Parts: sequence; structure tokens; C-alpha cells
Amino acid sequence: MTRQQSFTKIENELLPKFRKMTNEAESTEDVKKFFAYSMQELLGQVFSGQMELQFGDVELVPEGKPPYRLSEAVRSLEDFNQVWEASDLSHIVLRFAELALNRYRHLDKNPKKTEAKIRL
Repeated sequence: MTRQQSFTKIENELLPKFRKMTNEAESTEDVKKFFAYSMQELLGQVFSGQMELQFGDVELVPEGKPPYRLSEAVRSLEDFNQVWEASDLSHIVLRFAELALNRYRHLDKNPKKTEAKIRL
């Protein structure tokens, strides 16, 4: 029986800030940007020292299944597959993506409100 790694401690550290940022997002692009930065921070802590993550290594893909995309640079990390399969990391990324997707859809349905806020 293999032991499953858990990264919920990191998730719990990042989640309040992520929720605050997405709730304050004024556009769908803001939501995508906040998701990317949060996932960059999450993966940076999980794979510390293995690579310097770049903006866009993890993207929110609202029309995708799953609703995020990991770059080849992330997927080619030495321990990535092992960590992804033997931990809760994939579930954590999915939870963040679903939170971002909810806000994204809300803003996407109300573009006039978003434009009005930007013009103020």
C-alpha cells in the first residue's frame, strides 16, 4: 500500500487570498490571471527548487475538460507524474479551477457591469 501525499496545508494557505482576489476581479481576464498566479505559487511550493515556474504554466481554460491546462514544462518535471498520481494535487488544482470558473462565468454573463466598473 502506497502512502498518499497531501498538499491541503498549502491549499489552505493560498485559498483565502485566492478567494479574495477572484471575488474582487472585475473581468474574466482578471480571473484567469489570478488563477495562473495562484497555481504558480501552489506548484512552486509543491515542486520547490525543481524549476522556476512562469506565468502561463497553468492556465484557466473555461471551455475545457478539465477547466485548466498545464504546460509541457510543468508536466515534464522529474517527479510530476508521481506527485500528480500519488497525491491530492490534481484535486486541489481542480478545486481552484472550479472556483475561478464560477467567477469567470458570473462575469462573462454580466459584461456590461464589468465594463461599467472599468470605466469608473
